[in-house]
Amino acid sequence: MTNGCVKIRFRATNILPGLDCGTADLLNYKKKLRDSSFTANMSKVLVIERCDLDIKRNSRSHHTELCAQERLIVRRGQPFNIMLHLKSGSKEFKPGETSFTFIAETGPLPREESDTKVSFGLRDSTVDTEWSASATNDPSGNTVSVSISSSPNAPIGVYSLTLDQEGQKTSLGQFILLFNAWCPRDAVYMRSETKRQEYVLAQHGQIYKGTYKRIKGIPWNYGQFEPGVLDICLKILDTNPRFVCDADKDCSARRNPIYVTRVLSAMINSEDDDGGVVVGKWANYSDGVDPGRWISSTDILSQWAESGPVRYGQCWVFAAVACTVSRALGIPCRVVTNFESAHDTDGSLVIEYLFDEDGETTGNDSIWNFHVWVDSWMTRPDLGPEFDGWQTSDPTPQETSEGLYCCGPASLRAIKEGELTTKYDAPFIFAEVNADVVQMMCLPNGECVEIRSTKSVGQYISTKAVGSDDRHDITHQYKYPEGSEEERRVYEKAQHHNKLQQRGEEPGLHLKIKLADNMIVGSDFEVSAVLTNNCMEAKTCSFLFFATAVSYKGQRGERCGFVLDKVKVPAGEERRLSLRLEYERYGSVITSDRMIQLTAISTDKQTIDFHKAEKTIVLDEPVINIKLVREATVNQSMTAELTLMNSLPESLLDCSFTIEGIGLTDGKPITAKIEAVGPKQEAKASIEFSPTRAGTSVLLVNFDSDKLKNIKSFINVVVKE
Repeated sequence: MTNGCVKIRFRATNILPGLDCGTADLLNYKKKLRDSSFTANMSKVLVIERCDLDIKRNSRSHHTELCAQERLIVRRGQPFNIMLHLKSGSKEFKPGETSFTFIAETGPLPREESDTKVSFGLRDSTVDTEWSASATNDPSGNTVSVSISSSPNAPIGVYSLTLDQEGQKTSLGQFILLFNAWCPRDAVYMRSETKRQEYVLAQHGQIYKGTYKRIKGIPWNYGQFEPGVLDICLKILDTNPRFVCDADKDCSARRNPIYVTRVLSAMINSEDDDGGVVVGKWANYSDGVDPGRWISSTDILSQWAESGPVRYGQCWVFAAVACTVSRALGIPCRVVTNFESAHDTDGSLVIEYLFDEDGETTGNDSIWNFHVWVDSWMTRPDLGPEFDGWQTSDPTPQETSEGLYCCGPASLRAIKEGELTTKYDAPFIFAEVNADVVQMMCLPNGECVEIRSTKSVGQYISTKAVGSDDRHDITHQYKYPEGSEEERRVYEKAQHHNKLQQRGEEPGLHLKIKLADNMIVGSDFEVSAVLTNNCMEAKTCSFLFFATAVSYKGQRGERCGFVLDKVKVPAGEERRLSLRLEYERYGSVITSDRMIQLTAISTDKQTIDFHKAEKTIVLDEPVINIKLVREATVNQSMTAELTLMNSLPESLLDCSFTIEGIGLTDGKPITAKIEAVGPKQEAKASIEFSPTRAGTSVLLVNFDSDKLKNIKSFINVVVKE
């Protein structure tokens, strides 16, 4: 015994029957056994010299040919082919005799229990319900063609593929697996090929802004197939807190587009300090980018990948980025704009305003002139087949959901039918498109007058049309026609209060606002409030009409016009109150949204009768004229000649034109700065660019200056070889 240890010496004898040997002899014998076993196994193993993932052909059949061609990107539930090139002298592949087992793994902790690791052997042919493989031998005997089909319910992500032959493993490479709108068994399956082309493959589109009276489409580059974008989208999934907390559970859940869409709703914004993509801000962008300047998701995603959350974005930016990421991952997606969009802060499904006699308002509820979100296409097995189809999710951080700033996905069918107990966040989205509005004015004697509007919220809900740049009105998908029995029935079910109220115009005073024909920024123009008396007797009223600068979010700024009068309106007649809006007053207070809210209020103090009308105008912007010099040809320089007339009665400083287009400007914006432009003078610039890809694309143009910001236009470009 030494230091508390016992040393034991022994001699190994008769370890195996008929063998009498020492320790060294035993080790040599065991080595011979292993070598002979290895040699026996090797005789059954095909020696693979290399694996060809056949990227080009697989990309065409899986609709991923627009992605980078240096790696394999396929869609789940659909076979792809690989070629195994055998080493000279290797054993020949024999169907039914050669033993192949394939192993596909994804995530940092692949496990069969989580479906992030799966093993499968050869069959006579692949099946469309699970991971499977089949193989055929090339007549030369040197090549084995393997067809592999993934499960239509497999988690999406980066996979490694390994071949196991009798315990001898060979790495065959990596591939990326996406959702598959072409696969009938996939949860995101979409029957229409034209819709798949639009909602999965289209790389540019239109996003609608303004007001429901003046809807304006702005062009946007989604660029989901641009180099590096898919990797960034996968990085977003890997950055989300659920992955950080439990990578195994998160990666397993990526089989479900409902889960992935909800993660994206939280991660496109950075409100929860979770490293999300875009920081939201609605004023003072001095330490970032004015949200109105963005025209491309790829610029935002690239910046996020390099340096973290991008400053700044607003609702259309959040929605556009969410659309890009969804389409990149294979989820059909569209960008949707809701005009007169309600923000219900207390969950009452009623937007409540309290006014004093001066027209000032209190309360947390608001109505945005427009709000933008996304719809994604998928089945809802958690709700039932009647709720399949478009699902609304909103990445703009407004209210928390399950502790995070996210919203949806909520079934459009559930929203339309008022089924607000369904997941996720259906009551909030229902209120955005169909809340009632209650306006109350408190008089000096303490009495309150109430006006209820059931038709003002949720106007002209819009998305880009399939296959064209036209606007498609989808209001009917979100709710029944305003004023119909179905719409009131749904609201009553959702609200659990009053029965359907009678429709139609009631006798009394009616107030409306009329606009001028030409309201271009920089001009002076006149608007009017018209008070009509449908009563049997004359009415004497206090008549107030004023203008206020406002952001698209509904946030009021300074007043830029005001008029007050006391009018007597005979029975059956009308009185008009005119307000002249002058650039000298509104030019310095309006935001880059160029919006002015007009408010008219009439009060009959004798009968305690109160009426209010509002209308938000978007000042027209100057038009950018685009002229292309020479025909567009791949790798041939060409010029875009750009002009814009300064509509302001003052000079513009820090002027610039910027162009960008997929396959046109090498993935980067090109900016031309110009000198100051005098009042009513023309800004001009010529920008050279060289197309890099043949086909149809869109050249986006943006003009910016100190006083006229984010003026946009576009032109379709057909590039020839």
